[in-house]
Amino acid sequence: MGKLMKLNLGCGNRILNGYCNVDKFGEPDVKIDLEMFPWPWPDNSVEEVLLIHVLEHLGQSPDVFISVIKELYRICNDHAKIKIIVPHPRHDHFIMDPTHVRPITPALISMFSKKNNHSWLEQGGANTPLALYHDVDFDIVSTSYTLAEPYQTDFNDGRISLEDVVKAIAKYNNIATQIEINIVAVKSSLENG
Repeated sequence: MGKLMKLNLGCGNRILNGYCNVDKFGEPDVKIDLEMFPWPWPDNSVEEVLLIHVLEHLGQSPDVFISVIKELYRICNDHAKIKIIVPHPRHDHFIMDPTHVRPITPALISMFSKKNNHSWLEQGGANTPLALYHDVDFDIVSTSYTLAEPYQTDFNDGRISLEDVVKAIAKYNNIATQIEINIVAVKSSLENG
């Protein structure tokens, strides 16, 4: 196989060097609608994907959203890195935009992990094993939140603890402005059983 690609999906006006910039509007390197399938890249041809304020715009219907996830998995090679940045669903930035069709959370992304799915089945959980149903497998590497002011400054200066931030995000709106979820595609046979 040739050189692996880096994709900046739904790039908008954020054209990045070293990436294939993709959008259905403007003048990207590749102009496609990410809700139309299949995507034009071969299986296992991508080593890195950026989805920066994109995934919340895709897949208003569950079938289309799952097709997006399946295509993402298909084009990624084993251990491809995917960076997802989305507005926090309990912030006005998410609520005010009529093109935001789906809240994206770490819990949602975790449903596409075979390791999680197997664990839920063993525990008798009611979680839908989406990774097993659709033969995809992503592991979450890290999750972080960007906080609204004054919370970000208070957290940076040590006036509020991480525990306080986590409790506030769970209880109140407009605490976190966005979520960054870093995941990897898992394709090696030993890991995705």
